[in-house]
Order: sequence, then structure tokens, then C-alpha cells
Amino acid sequence: MPTYVYRGMNTQTRTEVTGERTANSDRELAASLRHEQIQVTSIKERRSSAAKGKGGSLFGKAGKVKPKEVALFTRQFSVMLGAGLPLVQALHAIGSQNGNPAFRAVLAKVQSDVESGGTLAKALEKHPRVFDALYTNMIAAGETGGILETVLQRLSVFIEKIVKLKSALKSALIYPVTILTVAVGVVIIILWKVIPTFRTMFEGFNVQLPLLTRLVIGISAVVQRFGLPMVILIAIGVFGIRQYYKKESGRHVIDRLTLKMPILGEVIRKLAIARFVRTLSTLLTSGVPILECLDITAKTSGNAILEDVIYILKKRIEEGGNMAEPMTQSNFFPPMVTQMVAVGESTGELDAMLTKVADYYEEEADAVVANLLTLMEPVMMVFLGVMVGGIVIAMYLPMFKMIQTLSGG
Repeated sequence: MPTYVYRGMNTQTRTEVTGERTANSDRELAASLRHEQIQVTSIKERRSSAAKGKGGSLFGKAGKVKPKEVALFTRQFSVMLGAGLPLVQALHAIGSQNGNPAFRAVLAKVQSDVESGGTLAKALEKHPRVFDALYTNMIAAGETGGILETVLQRLSVFIEKIVKLKSALKSALIYPVTILTVAVGVVIIILWKVIPTFRTMFEGFNVQLPLLTRLVIGISAVVQRFGLPMVILIAIGVFGIRQYYKKESGRHVIDRLTLKMPILGEVIRKLAIARFVRTLSTLLTSGVPILECLDITAKTSGNAILEDVIYILKKRIEEGGNMAEPMTQSNFFPPMVTQMVAVGESTGELDAMLTKVADYYEEEADAVVANLLTLMEPVMMVFLGVMVGGIVIAMYLPMFKMIQTLSGG
């Protein structure tokens, strides 16, 4: 695991604390410190001089292992174990045929560790960027319970469903962002290159221009004069937001604002709930203890607001309570989810109930995304038409006025 250097304030003693600690990610460390009553002010990864000289890790942009590849490996691994192939031989067979050099190197190291007498879970834990805490904990539970093949099957299905959820979210975001980018690009080119030609022509006519035309010409002048500084400011703003999101406080603010967005916020909430219940049900079904399930689910939730709620659920269970009541009080989950959880807890079939909820919300999320995309298409087309059409009309209004004047004369 990477080592992080952190600095913060102990909220109980009001003293500054610093230190180093290993964790799967800076977010996981920040969450851990927060629950130790430490308000984090900075977290930086400590890298050795050798690592700095390499110009990037094995899993950089040139060698990233995608979730789809992990899902395929998991399914192949399950099939091979089910066919009676020994563990090490299965790892060698899959690794030698893998087309991703980074993933092939990881599997070779995993195979070597298992051959040396280590467990599969411990071997996978050494590669947290490929196999996260959820994956390794489920593998550990499968090894302990003697159901490794079954756990691998569940994991492959789980990863495929999570990939599908992420794809749905990207589909909901990519279309409007693409259309907006194209629209803004077209408008900027028109204002920068086309409008100045019309402005020079209108100056030669020496006539009073309509208000809309004067407004467009004024905006064009601003773009020509301050275009580069505006681009720089936008780039700085985007970079600043990304850096702010890396902070614990920034994650909470941005995630809360995202959930409050009209339409899209509801899509993100449904996807987050679907991921949470799917992860929790998969872990519980595989025999992972409930407290450990909640801890892993919080770290992999992908949403700071939901993460806080999950830690509240964990604390309530530690105190001997149930999950349904704090879920209701959080106002994050719809009544149907809390009612299903309450039924599952009372009947002892929580994992089965969570699986049903996950299936329902994944279908619900798919339907919402499909409706959103259907709605966004005409809205974006109208938006683009109004922007470009408005500029065109503004440029031709003076000409219409001059033609009317000449005809009347």
C-alpha cells in the first residue's frame, strides 16, 4: 500500500497532529482519521527516490488495469477452479494469456506469492490498485469457508454490474457535456472570427444598430480582448475544483451540491444507492461479517455523503441497534429501501432483501438515464439553435432595416 504523510487537528484536544500511515488511497486514510476525531488539513503520498525516477507507476495511464479486465479474469478464474484446475495453474494459464502487460505482471506476482505458501487473499492485497478491499475480503471469506469458486462467480457478476452502473452515469453526463462544449466552441469561433467582419461593415453604414446587434458586437469585443485570460481563468478554476475535491471538506461540499442538482442529482442518488446495496449484499452473501461489510462499503461508496451515512449505520450496529432506523433518519434512502432492510433484519434474510433492492434500483437507474437522455436531446438542440440562431439574427437585423429604408426611400 502507498504511504501517506498527513497533517490535521485533533478535535478533542485541539492540538495539531502529524504522521505517516499506509492506506489504499488518500480518501480511505481521510475517512479513517476523521473517525479518530482528527480533522485533516493535508494528505500527501510519500514516494521513494526510486519511484520518482521511474516517471510513473506500473498502473499509470500507460498500464492501467480496467474493471472489465478484472471482471473477465474473475470469471475465467472461477470457471477454471470449477473445472478442477489447481489454483497456481489457473493463475498461470490466465496470466500468460492476458493482453495487458500491467495486469500480466500483477498476476505473475500473485502466482509467485501463492506458490511461496501465501493465501490468495494476501497475495491480492499487495495490489490494491487492481484488487480493492472489497475484492480481497470476499476472497478471504471464500478461502476460509471453502467456497472460493462461488465467491469468484459472485465477484464477477458484481464487478460487471458496477461497471454497468458507472457506464450509465457516464452516459447521463457525456451527452449534455458534449453538446454544451460544441455549442460554446461554435459560438466562440463566430464571436472571434465572424462578428468582427460584420462590425467593420456596419461601421461603414453609419446607422443606429438594433439593441440585439449591439449586444452581440459588445460580447465579441470582450471575447477578442479577454479571450485568452478567460481561457486561463477557466483552466485554473477547473484545476482548483479538482484540487478542492481531493480534500475531505471539498468532497462533502461538491457531493452534496451534486445530489441537489435537478434531475441529474436524482440519477446520481439512485446509482449510489444501487451500488451500496449491491456491494453490501454481495459481501454478506459471501460470509463477510456485517461490521466489516459496512467498513468496506463506506470506503468504496464513491460519495462522501453516503460514506458518512454508512459509518453511522456501522456505529449503530456496534451499539447493538439495527440499520433500518438510522437509514430512515438520514433522509438519503427512499422509504422502500429502509422498509426492505427492516424486513430483512427482522427475518434474518438481509442479504436476500438487499439483492432485490439492488436489482430494482439498477433497473430504475437505467430507466431514469434513458429518460434523461431522451429529454436532453431536444433540449440541447433547442439550446444550440437559440444560441447560434440568435447571433445570426442579430447580424442580419441591420441589413433588414437598411433594405426597408432603401425600399421606402
